[in-house]
Amino acid sequence: MKSRHTCLVLLLVALMMGPSSAFAGQQHLVPSSQLATTVADGAAKQDTDRATIREALERPEVQAVASKLGLDLDRATAAIDTMSGSDLEKAAQSAQQVNDQLVGGASSVVISTTTIIIILLLVIILIVALK
Repeated sequence: MKSRHTCLVLLLVALMMGPSSAFAGQQHLVPSSQLATTVADGAAKQDTDRATIREALERPEVQAVASKLGLDLDRATAAIDTMSGSDLEKAAQSAQQVNDQLVGGASSVVISTTTIIIILLLVIILIVALK
């Protein structure tokens, strides 16, 4: 009886080692260096998006609109670090439009810029409220 258990255990050990050694020689379809580059690029894109949003929120024109609407820019700025994915991309696109339209120190804010600023602020506030 003891020899049967020993044979069974040895057989199971041999079966378990067979697949692991067969899979150990396989190479991944994507090299680890490419994975690391992709992850680093994604993180850099998010950092750039966050910087774009911060730049828009620091503009005096945006601060003036936010104060007229009674929105808390400190809360919106704090929410930037919690944003990710499509929410971050949408907010960054709106912020980029604000930055592009107000570049060069434009002294007047046209209605479309005001609308974009309001949308940017509302997106950030909604994200904070939902989390």
